[in-house]
Amino acid sequence: MPQQYTVPQFIDVEDKILGPLTVRQFVIFLAVGLTLFIMYKILTFAFFIIAGLPFAGFGFVLAFIKVNGQPFHLFLLNLLQTSRRPGLRVWDKTLSLDEVRSLLKTPPIPPRPPKIRKEPLSTNKLSELSLVVNTGGVYRAEDYA
Repeated sequence: MPQQYTVPQFIDVEDKILGPLTVRQFVIFLAVGLTLFIMYKILTFAFFIIAGLPFAGFGFVLAFIKVNGQPFHLFLLNLLQTSRRPGLRVWDKTLSLDEVRSLLKTPPIPPRPPKIRKEPLSTNKLSELSLVVNTGGVYRAEDYA
């Protein structure tokens, strides 16, 4: 009887380390909190509120929001990669004058030699060959001709 193995389930679920937070979310909150603290120390309170609220909101979105089952940072990376690639690939076959001149200067490719065709084996020849193989080389067609 074959052995039964347990198949891992939910391998895409991240481990929770601090309550409901995963490692990725904790690191994002740590970076956002440190940046907000530095902004609080450097900027005045009005500028801190103006700059800090959108930054904190972006950190929240980065940590918790998923798009099509992917974390938001992967969605942003895919969006950037897709926007940098051309959407339509067109093959432009027009040649410049320099390319045409260089093609005219190259010598023509010599034609391939014709393939040598062997005549197909007849049934008599095949039967003789099979006799030679079956008898281990003892049978020779020349002896019986």
